[in-house]
Amino acid sequence: MGSISVRKRKDGSTAYHAQVRIMQKGVTVYQETQTFDRKTAAQAWIKKVETDMAVPGAIAKSQRQGVTVKEMIERYLLEYEKLRPLGKTKRATLKAISETWLGKLEDKDITSQKLVEYANDRMQKDGIQAQTVGNDLAHLGAVLSVARPAWGYDIDPMAMPDARRVLRKMGAVTKSKERNRRPTLDELETLLTYFGEMRDRRKQEIDMVRVTAFALFSTRRQEEITRIRWDALDEARQMVLVTDMKNPGQKYGNDVWCLVPDEAWRILQSMPKVADEIFPYNPRSVSASFTRACHFLEIEDLHFHDLRHDGVSRLFEMGWDIPKVASVSGHRDWNSMRRYTHLRGNGDHYEGWPWLEKIIAGPKTETRKRFKKPGAA
Repeated sequence: MGSISVRKRKDGSTAYHAQVRIMQKGVTVYQETQTFDRKTAAQAWIKKVETDMAVPGAIAKSQRQGVTVKEMIERYLLEYEKLRPLGKTKRATLKAISETWLGKLEDKDITSQKLVEYANDRMQKDGIQAQTVGNDLAHLGAVLSVARPAWGYDIDPMAMPDARRVLRKMGAVTKSKERNRRPTLDELETLLTYFGEMRDRRKQEIDMVRVTAFALFSTRRQEEITRIRWDALDEARQMVLVTDMKNPGQKYGNDVWCLVPDEAWRILQSMPKVADEIFPYNPRSVSASFTRACHFLEIEDLHFHDLRHDGVSRLFEMGWDIPKVASVSGHRDWNSMRRYTHLRGNGDHYEGWPWLEKIIAGPKTETRKRFKKPGAA
């Protein structure tokens, strides 16, 4: 039952001290107090608390100890790592969030206002870009979406959707900008000449000549390339099993058979069989080699992933329809392929490309002239 006691403050004003105490079998199971300046406000508060506590399970819910965001993240990382390994970026992001002030919030205190405040802090105080903040909230949202139905934590299901909606209207959460960068034939000529010389002089263990060309013609990502195995080829269908293909909802265990275009198939078949993997390299080393080469050669703003973009766009330029292109690229959602519209006209601009035959022939014929850095005497 609720009660109100009147008290005089030091400044002479009146304070109404409202208290709600609920007893069960002679034992106090719930108690809450609050002070108001007006009696009507105190009465309204008592009525609301009593109504809320009359709901079945409300008292038990009020007695449970809150769980912090940090504790939720730790449980998520522990339990879901056993079911499906998480990407390093997602794991690092969640751990970073758990160490902020947001990580100290208890489940019942997670509101859209707090999430918006966190996002604004990241951008204004930490100088983080909007798309990065969007990724942070997406990763945290994955935790919250599991924590309420699976673990019974007291989380407002609309807190994250409302926060993202507000931030989008404020322009604080945006999608990453789509790249339209594609390598030119001159840039590829420069890169392959450089990679060829580095390989022939044994300064580079990775056959970046073949890796670069295969990435372009197969449309495969660097991680996918280094996981392809000789026993995962289907000679009859000219297809390869791409394991753990990147997918927003399933990064691991997403194995897809992909068609390998003729040029990529010839490059693949030209590789020496020295290991179970056709390209037995570390994907990070592949990326680092490509980045260092572009920096040295003064090729601006070219990423290894741009080779995939060029490869997919090339297939469209050759007149392939969406289903056939998707059979190569592995896209599930055809709408996501609309970004590959930076076409350079019709036809195959790699037709008759002399480098293809040099690549397939092997190291001895791939480099016939000594490489010189642009601008060197």
